[in-house]
Amino acid sequence: MSKIKLTGHGSGSGTLTIQAPDTDSARTITLPDATGTLLNSDGDGSSLTGANANRPNAKPLIINGSMAVSQRATSVTGLTNGSDVYVALDRFGFNEFGSPSSQHTMTQESLTSGNAYINGFANALKMDVTTAQSSLDADDSTMIIHKFEGQDLQLFKKGTANAEKFTLAFWVKSTKTGTHICELFDKDNTRTCSQSYTVSSTDTWEHKVVNFPADTTGIFGDDNARSLDINWFLSAGTNYTSGTLQTSWGGQDDTARAVGQVNTVDSTSNNWHITGIQLEVGEYSSTTIPPFQHESYGDNLSRCQRYFYKTSAVANMPFASGVCNGTTNARALLTYPQIMRANPSMAKSDNTHFKVYCGGTSVDTTSVGFYYGNTQQVLLYVDVSSGLTDAESCLIIDDSGANAYITGDAEL
Repeated sequence: MSKIKLTGHGSGSGTLTIQAPDTDSARTITLPDATGTLLNSDGDGSSLTGANANRPNAKPLIINGSMAVSQRATSVTGLTNGSDVYVALDRFGFNEFGSPSSQHTMTQESLTSGNAYINGFANALKMDVTTAQSSLDADDSTMIIHKFEGQDLQLFKKGTANAEKFTLAFWVKSTKTGTHICELFDKDNTRTCSQSYTVSSTDTWEHKVVNFPADTTGIFGDDNARSLDINWFLSAGTNYTSGTLQTSWGGQDDTARAVGQVNTVDSTSNNWHITGIQLEVGEYSSTTIPPFQHESYGDNLSRCQRYFYKTSAVANMPFASGVCNGTTNARALLTYPQIMRANPSMAKSDNTHFKVYCGGTSVDTTSVGFYYGNTQQVLLYVDVSSGLTDAESCLIIDDSGANAYITGDAEL
């Protein structure tokens, strides 16, 4: 029979000894101490690095860090100042401030080779410079953004005496070598902290692990509102680079946010790529960072649909059901696949690429409206010229595939 011996200490640490049956060999594990570190005393004193002791079996904090989901589009051109924040890959936004003349194409890139690919990543976010800007104006900046709800960040204990450090890790490839800047922006308290990372080789996938200190000032709101942004700068004018890089948490000082950032938009030959993004509680190095937590595509998509939902782009596919209200109007309920973060803003491709299927006949729509929506569903008012049967049940159908869609947007 196996023997198990547990020895505890007043400090909260202890040891667990497991001895196999009919043998003198035993394995001793040092239980987590106050820091949450799990150590292995198996003759070599090495640490167990296969899991994060602070977040066992938890979902990744970063949603879509593998860049597998891109509901809106797989490629969007002409991105410049004033472009929508979310345009392609889910949960990752693009923004340019100031009056830049540079333009980009954002693409969900399929990987077939390189270090990121052989480490398990088949997709990446790619920014391709299509209109260059060699000289930046003072107020110009370009960045990729990932935003968090405050209620998902409580484990960092920010603003308390027990505040935790942040570790950000990712795979990056850039045509421009040199210093690049990533920033944590606490929107609740208007506090920032920036760190640099170095791209050593041009157009080569490199793994970066970036540490941010704990912050005992400024609590994240425990709600579904935007509390924290991760900003990866691609370019920054002197308004963001004229000070000293703020590597400790402090009130927002624009001059200290992106000091040293290379200009990745100065040539149409430039590209910037990222994938495999993870955010961890605590401080880790390149050798101790927990493995990236890969999710199934379905789980990843479900988490993205909390923020954005797009009806299936399949011709003749029903997406809502209801009843005809006379001969020219139908009312149908569209239920979202996930409860959304907030009541979404609804949009449609147009009014005429849908059909109402009623009594065995499909009738072209003339208009589609949205009423009485909440985080779970929305009522559609759909008009046709004629041909419906009052009080008959009906289906609302996508008439032309990718050209016809309805979206719900509850992004931060």
